[in-house]
Amino acid sequence: MIPAILLFAVTYVLMLAFSKYRPYIALASGLVFIVTKMLPAGQILAAIDFNVLMMIAGTMGLVSLFIESKMPSLLADLVMEKVPNVRWAAVCLSLFAGVISAFVDNVATVLMVAPVALEICKKLKTNPVPFIISIAVSSNLQGAATLVGDTTAIMLGSYADMSFLDFFWYQGKPSIFFAVELGAILSAVIIYFLFRKEKGAVSKENPRTQVTDYVPSVLLVGTIVLLIAASFIPNKPDITNGLICITLMVIGLAYNYSKKKTADAVLAPLKEIDFQTIGLLVGLFLMIGGITNMGVIDAAANLLAKLGGGNIFLLYTVIVWASVLISAFIDNIPYVATMLPVIQGLAATLGMDPSLLYFGLLSGATLGGNCTPIGASANITGIGILRKDGHEVKNSDFFRIGIPFTLAAIVPAYIYFWLLFA
Repeated sequence: MIPAILLFAVTYVLMLAFSKYRPYIALASGLVFIVTKMLPAGQILAAIDFNVLMMIAGTMGLVSLFIESKMPSLLADLVMEKVPNVRWAAVCLSLFAGVISAFVDNVATVLMVAPVALEICKKLKTNPVPFIISIAVSSNLQGAATLVGDTTAIMLGSYADMSFLDFFWYQGKPSIFFAVELGAILSAVIIYFLFRKEKGAVSKENPRTQVTDYVPSVLLVGTIVLLIAASFIPNKPDITNGLICITLMVIGLAYNYSKKKTADAVLAPLKEIDFQTIGLLVGLFLMIGGITNMGVIDAAANLLAKLGGGNIFLLYTVIVWASVLISAFIDNIPYVATMLPVIQGLAATLGMDPSLLYFGLLSGATLGGNCTPIGASANITGIGILRKDGHEVKNSDFFRIGIPFTLAAIVPAYIYFWLLFA
């Protein structure tokens, strides 16, 4: 177990220190896990989340057609008509991304909203880095708001036998949705403060962009609708969302080819897929698979249980804040999967309803990824979009937004759950 922890820790330090080479560092570390058999050959495919990779590839290809149609530019014009300055544009885009992410996967949300943000920043001649980071962290926050917003929420709903409505009203009390929205309001205030110097007025005189083709927009909206619909299907294949995104992209490519009759109609959108981001995620999946196989996550879960002892408030506090810390560095999916049965056992031992601990786990694990640029797939995707657009994201750029955003979101949720469910 110790070699796995050391390799994992060194890898993260290197990725934070050498941000330009993160994909290569992660893939190299994943290869070491395989060669040393800390990740057995039989577990390699299981460790890689192909659903996420397919979603990223499919949506990126479709988004390239969406951008070519000039729809993001039109949406940017519409936003600019309604907001007085750059600061309010940042707040509105973050809230907009959050609303979508409550019903659609976080990665897909970032891929859909980021082009609009980039167009706004180009029109306003302002730095898009803080905009995209704000969109990514807002997407991560709202993923816990509903049963269909994030994989960890789906896992909790399945394990605790919670319905879609239970996320709004549970045991006769306002449920996790309202805790998340409370955090969203406070985090919006944080974004407003962080953009306090961006007071440049937004011009209202420019003519609206004319959209050249509405088909990519229809396909993108269709993707959202299908992702929401699929979330209600029980026992569906793990790669359902990925297949939806890939299928809609293929339809978009076929349509584009039928319109242009050139190979570039297909090749150009495929070239827009960010394979560096995909490589980084593959490396991270292999690393997490390795530490999971070596028992690191199980040991972390058991340690949390011991730290909490028999004191319910202390146990709740440890679960929330340790989940934030742990999820800042590892994928929250295997962590939550491991912790759910641990929490159920602890609650049974203490003779208490596990709801408080379940909600504490979900909120902490979902929001913890916002602490670091590589703590969540949505963050990695957002940074990848910025890199392709020619913008390098420093760790300080991310920490400046991610850390205060996380605290503003998790503190009210932490208090909210204790007051209502303790």
